[in-house]
Amino acid sequence: MALGLVMALGAAVFFGCAMVLQALGASRHPPASEEAGGGLLGTARAMLNIPYICGLGLDLLGFIAQLIALRSLPLYVVQAALAAALAVTAVAGAFVLRLRLGRAEWAGVGAVCVGLAVLGVTAGAEGHRQPSFAFHWGLLVAVALLAAIGGAVWRLHEPARALVMGALCGLGFAVVGLAVRVLPAVGWPHIGPLFTEPASYALLAGGAVAFVFMTEAVRGGKVTTATAAMVLTETAPPALLGVLLLGDRTRPGMVPLAVLGFVVAIAGALALARFGEVSGDAAEASPEGI
Repeated sequence: MALGLVMALGAAVFFGCAMVLQALGASRHPPASEEAGGGLLGTARAMLNIPYICGLGLDLLGFIAQLIALRSLPLYVVQAALAAALAVTAVAGAFVLRLRLGRAEWAGVGAVCVGLAVLGVTAGAEGHRQPSFAFHWGLLVAVALLAAIGGAVWRLHEPARALVMGALCGLGFAVVGLAVRVLPAVGWPHIGPLFTEPASYALLAGGAVAFVFMTEAVRGGKVTTATAAMVLTETAPPALLGVLLLGDRTRPGMVPLAVLGFVVAIAGALALARFGEVSGDAAEASPEGI
């Protein structure tokens, strides 16, 4: 479990630093609804720059750390840790991009740290209950529905667009977490079962869909709205399903304290929601050449 906690916190650090770089790159392009190229072509342009690509490298490291954490910790701990990436983004923005954090935002950073510490103390081992195989297929169907909904609302106007895109992004990441948990345990070179497992494809497709929606959400201008929606949907649904379907539990007698830690950590992340994107001023203040 100790390794899982280290990996969960490591994933938060990688994702938080990646968010700074990706948002810095994406902020140089207008949202799809405002540019002539529009649509997926505009999203691709926002991803094809050095800061965004470096952020993707950090995302890959964060994803590997997340995979390790999810195999030994309850979903509610790992997902709360991933939401804590906003605290990393805020601190990195303060020191690297010269963003100013007020008292309320430093309090948010502190709340995230306290909440995660409480979750670390109260967390039990991951649940070993396996849902029916229909649930595995359901994850893949869920990704298809998210993609369809995203296509339908692609050109909504703000703030509705930011809210929906942020929520869809969070749900995509939620599918990734759930898919990792239900994948069969395999070892190299015996990985054949992964190719016939629908959750494998749900994991890959869910991550891809989430990244597209994340890029669009941070380009729309309503950053706090988009990021708050993402934090809520990437944490609450998988945490609840982890308890109800996968058997995640706390240490004996520590359910109330674990719930309190989860709420405090998420509340702290929501207080830092504006750091889901680097503002134009911050982009201009970034080190030369980035």
